[in-house]
Amino acid sequence: MWRTNRFPPGQSSQHDQGRQESSPERITHVADPPLSPTFEHTSSVAGVRAYFDAFAQREWERLDSSLAGQVSFEVHRRFLARFVASGMRVLEIGAGPGRFTIELTGLGARAIVTDVSPVQLELNERYVTDAGCAPAVERWELADVCDLGRYRDGEFDAVVAYGGPLSYAFDRAGFALQELLRVVRPGGPVVASVMSTVGAYRHLLPGVVDLIERFGDDANDRVLASGDLRETQPPGTGHTCRMFRWPELVELVTCAGGRVLAASASNWASLGDPGALQRLAARPERWARFLDHEVRLCAEPGVLDGSTHVLFAAASQ
Repeated sequence: MWRTNRFPPGQSSQHDQGRQESSPERITHVADPPLSPTFEHTSSVAGVRAYFDAFAQREWERLDSSLAGQVSFEVHRRFLARFVASGMRVLEIGAGPGRFTIELTGLGARAIVTDVSPVQLELNERYVTDAGCAPAVERWELADVCDLGRYRDGEFDAVVAYGGPLSYAFDRAGFALQELLRVVRPGGPVVASVMSTVGAYRHLLPGVVDLIERFGDDANDRVLASGDLRETQPPGTGHTCRMFRWPELVELVTCAGGRVLAASASNWASLGDPGALQRLAARPERWARFLDHEVRLCAEPGVLDGSTHVLFAAASQ
């Protein structure tokens, strides 16, 4: 596969020796079945759950253990702050171990926190509690992005789906986005991110070469055309996702009955030379200015496809 292993280029992914176990009794699991599930989708969900259960603590470390990851976190954080305000009630999908849950509560929002992985939910509850933010969380729930029937129309002021939940919905991404738009109040924002086909091809080239050598040039051509890694990385065998080009994402939003409010790449210059980043980071004032430039550049139309992830905000038409 293209080694879309959740880590920005240049960031290590050392094995987590202290894998955390879940505590189901502390997690609310509402057992509504997915709407018209298919065997393929059920298999994909099981594969995603197994991957993130095993990934465990490393998902917390992903945006912190390299400068490129720290820049990506800052871009995500500032983008989120444009659409979430104090007093909002927010549904967080694919919340992972809680970095953005903490940000949401820091903005004054109240949240229902969900993830498909019980291990990630347990980590989320732990980190959010340690940060003193647990009172702002109504509950933690196991949930699949394609299984939101338990929530009422317009129940939330905003929905946040960072970390690529729509990329794990595969052929049901359009339905999943319709559901995200359904549960948010009219005009309320859905703030999400997906993996980028073009950006991953550019920045994860060693993984592209590995794929070509293992599966052949034709397989790589199909992945580049579709963004779908399932042909070369079946669910349950590693990190499998559906990547998007920016025009495809716009079409997805439009077909789901929404409109794009804003968009951003997750990184731009920060995916370049790590040594240059270290020199910038050594001077706090210079680093702050660099972050300002990076956030602005990531929103340039010509940059949206240029990073490993694409961020977007959408609302119903």
